[in-house]
Amino acid sequence: MIYLLEDDASIRNFVEYALNNSGFEAKGFERPSDFWRALDSKAPKLVLLDIMLPEEDGLEVLRKLRARKDTKNVPVIMLTAKTTEYDRVLGLDSGADDYISKPFGIMELLSRIKALLRRCNERAEKDTREYTAGDIYICPHKHIVRAGGRDVALTFKEFELLCLLMSNQGTVFSRDRILQSIWGYEFDGENRTVDVHIRTLRSKLGESGDIIETVRGVGYKIGE
Repeated sequence: MIYLLEDDASIRNFVEYALNNSGFEAKGFERPSDFWRALDSKAPKLVLLDIMLPEEDGLEVLRKLRARKDTKNVPVIMLTAKTTEYDRVLGLDSGADDYISKPFGIMELLSRIKALLRRCNERAEKDTREYTAGDIYICPHKHIVRAGGRDVALTFKEFELLCLLMSNQGTVFSRDRILQSIWGYEFDGENRTVDVHIRTLRSKLGESGDIIETVRGVGYKIGE
């Protein structure tokens, strides 16, 4: 089930129709209050979330989703008319897994949804190994992250990024390689998605986040 929180009826109805006719089950909501009631009954596999909403804005909705145990790992794609780099960074920094600016093409939206869900499923199915680096412990199969003995809640993309670096310790990953490995496609040159996720990841890991090294002019790595 995909939930769409969008107050513009024309966009909401169009996207909901397109998803339901492309092999997905989708439900649209005009107001956050309706969205929260549905969420209490059934958690979705993915959320499409507008920013400008009545009652409360999409970023506040996103923060609440990340704070709940049942939705903290649900992938979220922001759909918004705000197109500046600052707005994109703010959305990603708040825990979004992807960001699509309006107006958008339905084929691009479907492609992004499929790619994100595919990676969620692949991660859940294939990796039963565990990794440690410094005082960071990660179990991909159980989606567990601990730093300094405390549990750390990460978004899906942050979790994938940490898994990539932890499972390839000593390897330096360029930003382009990270984009291809984690997102599966290239962003435009102005998008600082990787840097934003690294910064947020370090912040959530606290003092342990220093283990993620910046290799100037190249990219990022963990360990030797």
